[in-house]
Amino acid sequence: MSKGTTEIEDEQPEIDELYEKLSIVIDKGQEPLRIDKFLMSRIEGATRNKIQQAIDNEMVLVNEKAVKSNYKVKANDKIVVFDSRSPESSDIIPEYMPLHIQYEDDTILIINKPAGMVVHPGSGNPNGTLVNGVAYYLKQQNPHLDENVLSRFGLVHRIDKNTSGLLVMAKTQMAMSHLAKQFFNHTVHRRYIALVWGDMEKDEGTVIAHVGRHQRFRKLFTAYPDGDHGKDAITHYKVLERYNYVTLIECRLETGRTHQIRVHMQLIGHPLFNDDFYGGDRIVKGTVFTKYKQFVENCFALCKRQALHAKELGFIHPATLKPVHFESEMPEDMQAVIEKWKNYIGHKADG
Repeated sequence: MSKGTTEIEDEQPEIDELYEKLSIVIDKGQEPLRIDKFLMSRIEGATRNKIQQAIDNEMVLVNEKAVKSNYKVKANDKIVVFDSRSPESSDIIPEYMPLHIQYEDDTILIINKPAGMVVHPGSGNPNGTLVNGVAYYLKQQNPHLDENVLSRFGLVHRIDKNTSGLLVMAKTQMAMSHLAKQFFNHTVHRRYIALVWGDMEKDEGTVIAHVGRHQRFRKLFTAYPDGDHGKDAITHYKVLERYNYVTLIECRLETGRTHQIRVHMQLIGHPLFNDDFYGGDRIVKGTVFTKYKQFVENCFALCKRQALHAKELGFIHPATLKPVHFESEMPEDMQAVIEKWKNYIGHKADG
């Protein structure tokens, strides 16, 4: 994995920050005024139609509840306006590429992203990403979609370039709004499978530590257990199998901070296997023998990225309003390296 390409990806905003556009507490002296008129006076470039759509899609909350456009704001009301368009959404160039679509209907796409694919264009990286491929795919379905429309739909969360697994993308504005709120409220079920260095002390546990950019190395993220920097982050983990020097675990996310699992596992002394950003691309546990060193090098060659896969995704379907759940197979590179560790431990036991 080249550090340069990852830098581009990591300059994008965090998942949970994309959607809160405006937060206002109404002044005590505010005269009663329809909320649509109030917001038109506060949001630059807003039209009545756009504000009406936001209200209809329940993207405007007053005191944590959806309201109608004829609601009259009053003193001390707390208004939060969400935006389903991420700040980085602009000039999406449709581009053909094979997409691993696991499920599709009129409102959502579930995509199984391979490792090595960047999700969204970034600075100096305008194409070759998953979003470019989805834009092309959607335009084939509906040739009348223009780039402005394409840039507004689709992405509600991301996974790192070198992490594989499931992503949901929206095909309509309604689905975008509905899914965005679920991610913002941390109600989406996300389960990852990871191979980490070391024999974990506990069978299960929870890591609670803020995650934010490293103060000195701005392309890296780090944990701030005292909460003095970054944003709150919670990762639940559970041991699935132990292979002496590495452990296969599942991780369930409550929050979706950039590099959250990778940073949290590094914090507790168990960096992800072959994670070259967070200390997993060297021998962390094991023996000093040359044979063992060669074995680990062979494992790195089989899985040339951090051993992390987004296996499960569950949420409330934006159209049916019923829970839906999706699972994906572990990719071949992770399967191969896990099998290799199993055989290694088996041979040691036999010896």
